[in-house]
Order: sequence, then C-alpha cells, then structure tokens
Amino acid sequence: MTLAICMRNVSKSYKKARQYAVPVLHGLNLDVQQGDFLALMGPSGSGKTTILNLMGGIDRPDSGEVVVEDRHLEGLSSDQLGEWRSRSVGFVFQSYNLIPILSAEANVELPLLLTKLSRTERRARVAMALNIVGLSERSSHKPGQMSGGQQQRVGIARAIIADPLLLLCDEPTGDLDRATADEILLLLKGLNQTQGKTIVMVTHDQKAADYATRQLSFDKGELVERAIDQST
Repeated sequence: MTLAICMRNVSKSYKKARQYAVPVLHGLNLDVQQGDFLALMGPSGSGKTTILNLMGGIDRPDSGEVVVEDRHLEGLSSDQLGEWRSRSVGFVFQSYNLIPILSAEANVELPLLLTKLSRTERRARVAMALNIVGLSERSSHKPGQMSGGQQQRVGIARAIIADPLLLLCDEPTGDLDRATADEILLLLKGLNQTQGKTIVMVTHDQKAADYATRQLSFDKGELVERAIDQST
C-alpha cells in the first residue's frame, strides 16, 4: 500500500493570549493509505479539525513533519502551498461555503478560474462534476433555491472539480437530517470506492463514521483505532 499522508511527531498549539499557548496536538503520528476512507472522531476541541488543516496545508505544525503525496508541506512557501492545494486537495465544509449570488455551476467553477483551462474546458468539467453528484438539472439554481443536501452536493462537486486524490471533509453532514446525511455519505463512499479518492472525514456522528473503512478516535489526547464491521 502507498501512503497518501504521513504525519510524524506533529505538535501544534494556538496562542489564546500573549501570555501562554494552548497545546492541541503533541507528538502526533498518523498514516493514511491511498484509497482510505478515514473517519476521525472525538470531543470538541480535541484537535480533529486541526489535523485536517495540517493535512490540507491551511495550517503549519509547530514541529514535526506532514507529508502528503510525497510533499513535505512544512517546507513549502505560502505560494507553493496554495498551488499544491489547488491541484491536490478538495475541501468539504459543514456550512457548505457557497457564494449566495452565484449559481451552482458558477460555485463549482470557482477553483478552476485560477487555472489555464479555457472556458469551454472549465464548463465541461463543471458539467461532469455536477453529474457525478446528481445535480445536472439544478446547475442554474442559486444556493438559496436548493435544500441543504443539494447545497452540500454542490460543495462536493466543487471539491472534486480539479480531480484531487485527497478529500478533506469537516463535519460534512452536521447540518443535515439523517436521511439527507446518508445520501451525502453514500456519495462520499462512492467517490472513495469508484474513483479511488482518499477521504479523511471529521465527524461526531457514529452513524456517519460507520460509512468509513477506518475509524480513529481521540482518547486522552491520543488516537485510538476502532475495529469496524466490514460486512455492512
């Protein structure tokens, strides 16, 4: 198996005031194989979102190594990180993070506007992404004209538009009812199984975590792997 993500002895703290820092991660070691669908669980403030931000190059560790696709992220400049992130990582957020005044297709197209793709090429990719998430017929609708589940599907289409190998999902079903959440999780599972996307998902919902192929939980500041039933 090939490693998609390797974190070694990673520590991270945040300054709460000028006088002291609050430690979040201390000496974290974590491997994610290519093709994994990993669920990270744990109480609020345990560091789950911090791990996602480090994996996606949004944040930097105080010490240790974060290697994604053989790139040592801690050694990249801000410009290099931005360029790498635009090609290699798709982000899915709990709050969807869509621009209200733009249509679904315009929201999905946003990550491609900084590329050298022609308008025709961009539109073709947008159409394909919206088709994958089952929203081809809603392409001209704005977020306010769509349900929460449909908005999250637009968010997923935007996340996969550049065909990244890695999807980072922060509570992607946190604002959805159970039935809609299951639809979104089935979509993510399909992206993992049929397109080989490596997915790391932060969730507090055990039912959501059960869609993953691997589960890790925070216990007293350490990650503990949980056995799951692969027959379901």
